[in-house]
Amino acid sequence: MSIIASVDDLCRVAASGGGLDLRGKTLSVDDLCRIASSASKNGARIVVSPKFKTINDLCKIGAAGKGSVMFQD
Repeated sequence: MSIIASVDDLCRVAASGGGLDLRGKTLSVDDLCRIASSASKNGARIVVSPKFKTINDLCKIGAAGKGSVMFQD
């Protein structure tokens, strides 16, 4: 089952400590940074696909997550 949620909802889940697999989502780099930053506050982990992202994008997302982001196809 897939739950369609807004970026604000995903940030709330991540901030509460819930891990998220975002590989199937089409989210902007800025949105992924927001979610990653929220995840870093409570040690949640998020999984993001590196497809269609530049190295600079991946570095920006990773820095926002402070160790809470995993890049995986």
